[in-house]
Amino acid sequence: MALPKEFHEIARRVNNWGRWGADDETGTLNLITDEVVRAAAGEVRTGRRVPLALPLRQDGVQTGVIPGRVDPLHVMVQLNQELFGPGTVACSDDVVTMGLQAGTHWDALPHVSHSGTLYNGRPADTVTAHGGAEFGGTDKMRHLVSRGVLLDVAGVRGVERLAGGHAVTPEDLEAAEEFGRVRVRAGDVVLVRTGQVRVYLAGDRHGYGHPSPGLSVRCPEWFHARDVAAVANDTLTFEIFPPEIEDLWLPVHALHLVEMGMPQGQNWNLEELSTACGETGRYAFLLSAMPEPFVGATGTPVAPVAVL
Repeated sequence: MALPKEFHEIARRVNNWGRWGADDETGTLNLITDEVVRAAAGEVRTGRRVPLALPLRQDGVQTGVIPGRVDPLHVMVQLNQELFGPGTVACSDDVVTMGLQAGTHWDALPHVSHSGTLYNGRPADTVTAHGGAEFGGTDKMRHLVSRGVLLDVAGVRGVERLAGGHAVTPEDLEAAEEFGRVRVRAGDVVLVRTGQVRVYLAGDRHGYGHPSPGLSVRCPEWFHARDVAAVANDTLTFEIFPPEIEDLWLPVHALHLVEMGMPQGQNWNLEELSTACGETGRYAFLLSAMPEPFVGATGTPVAPVAVL
């Protein structure tokens, strides 16, 4: 089924193709300038560090619903092995097989395509079975440190988590700004808390994925207007699932990654951060969320840390 007219109208309004040149492969990460990072460092007041990643484990968030996206399989390949002879120093080594987007992760720009195209108008078939992504892979993201802003939509509503059918709207995002006495500005990384990760943390792996609150198709225009560098949240699918518009699957992915060139993250644990921000009354912080530079990868595990 072809994408509807409504989608293409939004796509035209948020499109960033050519904004940073015809050869650009990093999209809105260009908005994280040296000046933005210097200002972000000024958000550190106490040095309190809050980890935002879920533990990588074999019974993680993946349940087989997304084909091939396997939870980490961790095996030992050396156990106290004396490599240089008896009595020498012994080593233990590990190997992991996993989907790069299995746990807490960033989606890189070539993660999705629509209408045969990727970000900046590149052909979708430049992602190949053996080479991966020819353009815009996680190795091109290089670094991701900026001012982070928590928009605690669940906190605004006074609930532990939003209902599964809740589509987070621009009005929700602005209410969360007011709640946190903060304003999103150019180059920020926005973290949207729905509370959905609490379902996974309580042991319900299947209920975590579906039904799920998430971002509305109306949100990309808000992020575009604010010149946001990247967005992450605490759900499996990022956007509301099932979709708010019947048979329009993953439109927010397509608008963010293809049209805007804006990375997005899923499966971030924002619960401790919500508590810390509430205790300090501060919803902006220095965020380190470094991608792993897998050459040609369309996604990357990340272990983000907020520093308050």
